Order: sequence, then C-alpha cells, then structure tokens
Amino acid sequence: MNNIVGMFRKSRNVLESGGITPAVEEKIRCPICKSIDIKRSVAKNKMVCPACGYHYRINAKNRLKATCDKGSFQELITNLRTENPLEFPGYENKMETTKLATGQEEGVICGTATIHQQPCAIFVMDPQFMMGSMGSVVGEKITRLFEYAAEHDLPVVGFTASGGARMQEGILSLMQMAKTSGAVQYHSDRGGLYITVLTDPTTGGVTASFAMLGDIILSEPNALIGFAGRRVIEQTTKKKLPDDFQRAEFVKDCGFVDAIVQRTDMRKTLARLLKQHSKGGAKA
Repeated sequence: MNNIVGMFRKSRNVLESGGITPAVEEKIRCPICKSIDIKRSVAKNKMVCPACGYHYRINAKNRLKATCDKGSFQELITNLRTENPLEFPGYENKMETTKLATGQEEGVICGTATIHQQPCAIFVMDPQFMMGSMGSVVGEKITRLFEYAAEHDLPVVGFTASGGARMQEGILSLMQMAKTSGAVQYHSDRGGLYITVLTDPTTGGVTASFAMLGDIILSEPNALIGFAGRRVIEQTTKKKLPDDFQRAEFVKDCGFVDAIVQRTDMRKTLARLLKQHSKGGAKA
C-alpha cells in the first residue's frame, strides 16, 4: 500500500526526484534593440548589450571590478558621514534607505589601484546612490583623493555619473564645485595627470566642475553629458535642439570630449594612457 501511495506523491526534494533542479537564469531586455539575453551573459560583457552595444548603468563596485587589477583596489577616506545641516525634511530617512539598497555609505568610492599594473588613484561615482548627486561628503572625498594623489605622485582616474549638486544640502553642495576644482588644480600644479571618464549621466554641478577638468576626457558611448536640462535650454533659447544634443558623440564633435571608448575597451585604454604619461613612459 505504501508503495502505491508513493507512486502518486510528489518528490519532496532534489534527491528524491533523482536529479538536480535546473537553475532559472535571470533574463534582461535591452531598452534600445529590445533583444533578450541572459543577465549573466550580459554581465560577462561588462553590462554591454551584445546585440547593439547599449551600455547599461552599473554601480561603483562593478565599475571598479571591471577596471582595476584583481585585488589591487584599496579604499581610502572612509571615515566621513553625511549629516543634514539644513534639516531638510526626510533627508536622513532617504540616506538610510539608499545605504541599505546599495550597501554603500555615499555616492562615490575613492582609493588607489593598478590598471594593468599601472598605479593610480581612482574615484568612481555611483548612479544608483541618489543618482550620484554631489553633497558635502562626495565633494570632500574627491578633494582629499586629489590631495593624496598629489602628495604620493599618483595620476587620478575619475569615473563621473551624477545628476548634479544634491538639493538637500543647498549652498553647501554648490560649494563643492569650487572646492573640487581647486583640488584638481592643486594636483595639476604638481605635475599630476587627471583622466576623466564621463558615464551616463554626467550633468549639473559635476559637469560644471571636476568632470570637465581632466587632462584627457573620455566618455562611454551615448552618455548624457550636460549642465542644464534639455527643456530648460529650449525654453530659454526658444530653439529646437538636435535629437542627439548632450549625447557623448555630439559633445565630442563640439570638442569637449577627446575620445569615446567602449566599456569593454576602457581598461586597456586607461592602462595605455597611464603608461604613456608616466615618468619614462615615452621611452617605454
């Protein structure tokens, strides 16, 4: 009797069913070409669509993983905490929610690393942390990184991704534009190289300060790059703007970007530039 009942009972676990339950692969749909791929496959391609080359936005940790030599990144300036100096309603709650969602303390990660054995200081802004907005701590961390790089004779590689100054901190956020620009100049006066990589989006006060001050300015394809928004400019100038306005290719044609580099080629491109501009690099 027990054997007959067992014939109709569903297996309780993998061992009873006599096999391994196949894993369900998460899929992802490209917003541009609408192709559907396994997310793991797209991730192996550094979150670039294999069909059309669309560059998905990625967080700071994945950016560091895709750029730096394995195990070489050492984070710096981790003791700063964001406060609410203007007592902006709900700011503390928004910060705590974002920290839990991203696993980060702020919208930028700073440190040192090597890229194909080329040493550098590096900062990466995170579009998933309040859209990479620049508050007091973000500005202070970037400023201190440039000062550290100047003191240790290191080039700086910076990945920008931001909606601009953080409105919850008002004028204190806008002050970071001047402070970070001064830090870039301090580093430059001591012979330091600064390479900027503009990613989608790089806008507002970040564009109007350290993002566009690089000795070499690179960009990922089709990244949104600008200061004021498209609608604001159209309403102010009373003119219809081109469809590709403020996209990386348009900005490059206007002379504000030196080269557009695919994410899959970014690591080797940065390594080559760091080597060429290092002491003795020309001879090498």
